[in-house]
Amino acid sequence: MFTGLVSAVARVVSLRSGASGAVLAVERPPAFGDVAVGESISVSGVCLTVVPPSAPGHALSFDVSPETLARSALGELIAGAGVNLERALAAGDRLGGHIVAGHVDGTAEVLSVEKSGDSWTFRFSLPAPLSRYTVEKGSIAVDGISLTVAALGESSFDVAVIPHTFTFTTLGVRKPGDRVNIEVDVLGKYVERLLAARLVETREAPEAREARDERLRSLLTEGA
Repeated sequence: MFTGLVSAVARVVSLRSGASGAVLAVERPPAFGDVAVGESISVSGVCLTVVPPSAPGHALSFDVSPETLARSALGELIAGAGVNLERALAAGDRLGGHIVAGHVDGTAEVLSVEKSGDSWTFRFSLPAPLSRYTVEKGSIAVDGISLTVAALGESSFDVAVIPHTFTFTTLGVRKPGDRVNIEVDVLGKYVERLLAARLVETREAPEAREARDERLRSLLTEGA
């Protein structure tokens, strides 16, 4: 689990594609000097596992599955491109952003970037299947960055980006037409799932509910 607070921007060393996916190698930032094989790292919002060869002082390597390549923008990376890195949240750490799983829901396009005083306003396209999970003033992860939805349109959303975030993440080099990884707030998905299950229960005939409850009671009695 991550918080959407980027620890470092690293450069891509290589992306080698094959029939079973790809192997991504990125430069190892100083703050990642003790990262070991098997650790989970958020790479521009995608949770990836460090794999050999990733010896201290050398690049960090990651296996990227075909499903991840299809769902995210990682497959478009080229040598020299920047990626946002964040280490997994440790017990006791501050949750400074919001809960980010690193399970990208899809991609969005940068529609516009406008300077607003000392900050910037970014407008991104919003894929229709993700619109119901996006609310004004709610949280969303863009390339692994925890951001707040400042405005919401029918097929787009805006975020306000402060100078620190603009400078110390890949947003500083984003331009209209670029694709970014999007992860909506996972809490909204759980709420939807729970409400859907509850709705099914309320529509059940009384006899069906009674039979189900009786089966449950029998199972509990047998277990006792």
